[in-house]
Parts: sequence; structure tokens; C-alpha cells
Amino acid sequence: MENIKNKIVIVTGASSGIGEATAKLLAQNGAKMVLAARREERLHTIVEEIKQDGGEAVAIKTNVASSEDMQKLAEFALNKYGRIDVLVNNAGVMPNSRLNELRVEEWDQMIDVNIKGVLYGIAAVLPTMREQQSGHIINLSSVAGYHISPTSAVYSATKFAVRAISEGLRPEESPASHIRSTVIAPGLTKSELFDSITSPEVHAMVSQLSGIGISPYSIARAIAFAINEPDDALVSEILIRPTILP
Repeated sequence: MENIKNKIVIVTGASSGIGEATAKLLAQNGAKMVLAARREERLHTIVEEIKQDGGEAVAIKTNVASSEDMQKLAEFALNKYGRIDVLVNNAGVMPNSRLNELRVEEWDQMIDVNIKGVLYGIAAVLPTMREQQSGHIINLSSVAGYHISPTSAVYSATKFAVRAISEGLRPEESPASHIRSTVIAPGLTKSELFDSITSPEVHAMVSQLSGIGISPYSIARAIAFAINEPDDALVSEILIRPTILP
């Protein structure tokens, strides 16, 4: 994957799951990784694992729901490497519940992380990428961004929004500044996404799915594929579903 080599790549939500898998896979292919998440200790462990495998990575504690934190993340990458080639907006939460449970704080959390976090990430890197006249912003949506199930209304709304933001970014920036915009939409993936669920009904539902789902490395390979395509090709959307579920 020659087009990945030496690219400066920021990954949010990099402390586990898809983010961790993406960081490790891209580092193996020669990218210089900037990892961001709230769990600082876990980030440093992953950085050491990447370095032991011959890769290059640095990390900074970041809350994607803070515009200030995201600006600091971009500045950290620029101070270290002098440019930003790719942003992977991966951080997300999914405390699903029925609307009549009125878990308003959890709705706010999903909006803050899943929508505002993506927007704050774009705002942090866009000026640099426009100046460079190059860059790639990859946003993680979900199969829930195409299909709404009972208990997923708010989460699905946030993931529909990610698709809209990504598709809006593409015609605004791709022709003018050669910035590529890609949506990656995973189905059920083995990760910690279920850990934020507090609804007893939903918790019982997802407990039956324990051990089922796509490997995070399958999603990481899709991200790597989009990055590796030559600059004249824009992979705008990839949807990945587990084989064993309808």
C-alpha cells in the first residue's frame, strides 16, 4: 500500500476497537500515526505496541466533544509532523434506548460525540488541508445510518447526520482543494460500543450478540483501501455488514 506510506494520519477513538485496529494497520503500512482518545494510559500502550512492531506513532488525550481539544489535537500533529494528510473521525458512542425512556442525557452525549465530534474534527484540520491543497477526511457512520431499528432512533439520527456532513463536504472541498471525503459504515463490529448502554431492555438484547460481529480489522482494511487509492480517485462510501446477520 504505497500511497499510505509516510502519510500523517490522525485517528480519534484510537484506544480500542476500530480505532486501535486502524492505527496499527496503517502504521504497519508506513503511516505516521497520531492517536487520540480519552484513555491516555491505553493510548500510550498502543503507541508502544506500534513502535515495537516497527511503526511510528504518538498520542494525545482528547475529548472529541470539545472543540478546544480537537484544535489542540490538530496543533499537536502539525507541531510534530508539519502537515496532516488524513483524519479518521472514528470516536462514537451508542447508548441506545427507546425514546419513551427519555434518556435525554444520553441523547445529548450521542449528539455531542457522534455529530459535534465529527464537525469539530473537520474544523480542526480543514484550514491546514485547504492550505496544503490536499487531504482526506474519513468519517465513521454505521449501518444504523441507513436503517432505523426500535431503540436506535437517536443513534441512527447521528449516523445519518455523519453521512450528510460527509456528502456535503465532498462537493465543497474535493473540486476546490482536492480534499477527499469518505464515509465508512460498519455493521455489528466486535468493539466496546455496547459498553455505554444503560437501558435494561437494550442491554438484554445485545447480550445475546456477545462474540458476534465483524473484526475491527475488516473495517480498518476498508479505511486503508480508501486512503491507498490514488489522489484522482475518491472512495466516497463503503458499507460493511456481518455475513451471519440479515
